[in-house]
Amino acid sequence: MKKVVLHRKHYLIAASVCLVGIFVMGYYFFFTGFSLHQETRYVYVDADDTPDSVYRKLDSIGSLHGLVALHTLLRHQGYGEHVRTGRYAIEPDDGVFDVFRKLKNGRQVPIRLTIPESRTIDRLAAVLGTKLMIDSATIVEALRDTMLIGQLGYDTCTVPSLFVPNTYEVYWNLTADQLLNRMKREHDAFWDESRLRKAEAIGLTPDEVCTLASIIDEETANNAEKPMIAGMYLNRLKQGMPLQADPTVKFALKDFAIKRVRQGMLTNSSPYNTYAHEGLPPGPIKVASIKGIDAVLNRTNHDYLFMCAKEDFSGTHNFARTYQEHLKNAARYAKALNERGIQ
Repeated sequence: MKKVVLHRKHYLIAASVCLVGIFVMGYYFFFTGFSLHQETRYVYVDADDTPDSVYRKLDSIGSLHGLVALHTLLRHQGYGEHVRTGRYAIEPDDGVFDVFRKLKNGRQVPIRLTIPESRTIDRLAAVLGTKLMIDSATIVEALRDTMLIGQLGYDTCTVPSLFVPNTYEVYWNLTADQLLNRMKREHDAFWDESRLRKAEAIGLTPDEVCTLASIIDEETANNAEKPMIAGMYLNRLKQGMPLQADPTVKFALKDFAIKRVRQGMLTNSSPYNTYAHEGLPPGPIKVASIKGIDAVLNRTNHDYLFMCAKEDFSGTHNFARTYQEHLKNAARYAKALNERGIQ
């Protein structure tokens, strides 16, 4: 009888040791650190990924035992039934199971997306396509979808004014619809009561403010001068004079490399050519900067009607009240262009 009891005791001890060993091995296998690195690394899971391709993307991040353990979880815990897209942060102290739960539950981290001051929709889409899971062609298609952008209150000409160039936190895997809706929320937050009142005071809608701001942005990179230029163009609009803005000619011709706008270029019939058509063009000629928008809303009050780039090529302008004075300024600038051989 004592031998039976002794055997049972030995069996229980052996079983306990085995269980402890299995627990320790399991803990080491699944809960110890996964990453080889001392800094956060990121893995991007897109719509075409499978458990095996996700595993391969993690190959340069994880330790050998961590990769083996994660591969076991990916293959046998139902991950393949629903691979969640997104940008996932692999922290230095993440265990294997931590990494698995992030991937399985879609616990992604946002990116910081900067909206650039792009001259065309194609260029804007190209930049965004390098930052997001959606490609540039999909973004262009969305921005040219009259029904989609119409629901947001825009058409294909005014849609650049939807974007306020700033940096936003968004999820890498957001769809084109989600991107546009997010930009609409940011746009509406930017156009607060103060800015809306200022736009109303100068008789422009927010879209028209963005259109004028886009022209001013192309006229100069000197933010200090932008309110002066805004005041001049608003004076022209008030008097029913054509804006005669050279950047609109470049936009109409789709040639942004033009350094000198010549007489033969001014007859282009495009509605964006403000030499051929009075008033504002049908939409912005670029994504307007915040500085440009606020320059229009806080324009300098003066009585100038003309401006011409300074002959010192400082990027600033000479302003004039009369056409005769303007012709003198223009002659000095033309002489400087000729001396530099700028055609």
